[in-house]
Amino acid sequence: LATYAETARRLGARDITFVGTEPIRRAADAAALAHEIEARAGVPLHVLDHHEEGILNLLGVTMGRAIRHELVVVDIGGGSSEVVVAAPGRRTTTEGLRVGSARLTQDHAQSDPPTQAEIESMRDEASRIVAGAPEASPAELVAVGGTASNLLRVLPATAVDRVLTRRRIAIALAMLTVEPSAEAATRHMLRPTRARILPAGAVIVDAILERYGADRVRVSDEGIREGAVLAAAFAGASWRDRLETLAAGWDR
Repeated sequence: LATYAETARRLGARDITFVGTEPIRRAADAAALAHEIEARAGVPLHVLDHHEEGILNLLGVTMGRAIRHELVVVDIGGGSSEVVVAAPGRRTTTEGLRVGSARLTQDHAQSDPPTQAEIESMRDEASRIVAGAPEASPAELVAVGGTASNLLRVLPATAVDRVLTRRRIAIALAMLTVEPSAEAATRHMLRPTRARILPAGAVIVDAILERYGADRVRVSDEGIREGAVLAAAFAGASWRDRLETLAAGWDR
């Protein structure tokens, strides 16, 4: 991180923002780590809670545009998933779910590729946990992060519309479970570690669609990084204190 900060300054950056998410939240030495990073890089590390992380993902998707309809944004990580519900005139709701592609794989899929029984076990667990996601009747669902973007790699047809439907997810899951993850990684140009946990990610995306009675989710390349840039650029050093206001959008 110190090297990143040095490079950014050399390229002319005046303001640098570091944010930490689930892995640092869970770390026993998170406070010491944040102190060490600031001492070495000269930049404070903002360790985000679930709500802050969710709002930054939302800002990355909306790019500051005003919320016009009920929107659900999901980010499926390795250890947890974030669900954000935004709607005009309402406070943004976020929920951190303790289900992620790496966690689900570790707990339920010992085989490589996962067996059908293991897939069903992952489905049951994902559905159980995702049932705790916030209530919503979204006009649109958007997925951010590596799980969704890597599922697109498995499905070349999605290059046109960047949309995952439940049928497409079923096809991707079938393709990812007919060969070991190392072979799937080569075939679909994935990192081997990503290929190993991507079947679980597909299961979680499908569970979220089922939870909201939806058939499709749009995949966005923009997420927490872009949201952090926008928040810091628009609100300055006090961006964390203004996230609730920023979530509603400012480009009206």
